[in-house]
Amino acid sequence: MLLRAALGGTMVAHGLNHGRSLDGTARWFGSIGFSAPKLQARASAVVETAAGVALVAGAGTPLAAAAVVGTMGVAGRAVHQRNGFFVNAEGYEYVLNVAIAATALAALGPGRWSVDRALRADRRLTGVPAAAVAAGLGIAAASAQLAAFWNRPAPAEKEVDAHP
Repeated sequence: MLLRAALGGTMVAHGLNHGRSLDGTARWFGSIGFSAPKLQARASAVVETAAGVALVAGAGTPLAAAAVVGTMGVAGRAVHQRNGFFVNAEGYEYVLNVAIAATALAALGPGRWSVDRALRADRRLTGVPAAAVAAGLGIAAASAQLAAFWNRPAPAEKEVDAHP
């Protein structure tokens, strides 16, 4: 339950942060190479918030975890990968750990105090198969989104010193 609350709460906060300024979020998506940046802004706000709420509630845990993996996969590829590992240099450390935590949560299951347990859905997909579904669907969704909407921006030109 602690992992669900921490991971889900983080995703809710992240999604609401995107949603509080859709125009600013859309400009940011456009600046990092996404076509249809307004669509990306809305989708990220909705998916992150909904996945977070579902994780906190323990509802549809493998699918909610897949949404987190997908979101982190897009962020990792489009923004963080080129910066190396460490988050203090805008690297992929954070997004990798969030994606792995989501995959682990799918494997562990939602726990006793969850919607999935109340509906007995936690017995349908568990363990390694649940983790594989979360990771596989998340990676597939991220790959599809990147292929459809993202073009790597050209590297910024370096300024040339005019003085000899």
